[in-house]
Amino acid sequence: QVQLVESGGGSVQPGGSLKLSCVASGFVADYYSVSWFRQTPGKEREGVVCLGSGGRSTAYEDSVKGRFSISRDTAENTVYLQMDNLKSEDTATYYCAAGLFTPCGLYYRDRNNYKFWGQGHQVTVSS
Repeated sequence: QVQLVESGGGSVQPGGSLKLSCVASGFVADYYSVSWFRQTPGKEREGVVCLGSGGRSTAYEDSVKGRFSISRDTAENTVYLQMDNLKSEDTATYYCAAGLFTPCGLYYRDRNNYKFWGQGHQVTVSS
């Protein structure tokens, strides 16, 4: 069965850290570009960060540069999102997605470029 399963979200105070995991099954995640999107009620789902197939490219939204980091464990078929110095505006439902495109910077923002999506995981940053 082909799927992406996220985990690791939750609640944290401003300035804190969380690490999200996205486990792929039924396909080899390293062959795909994998991104994290986030969405808040009433707003469009937006691409936040992308890791290209084979780790050959990355892209980060300006609002998360220097605070978020995406990585991949090919043995575990898993992509991670390390989120540090979290802010209240990072509160959202986070989704991982995989698509056959490269490089990240040109294509990751378009949701139509993705073949597989996770179910979403809530991240809440609040004091």
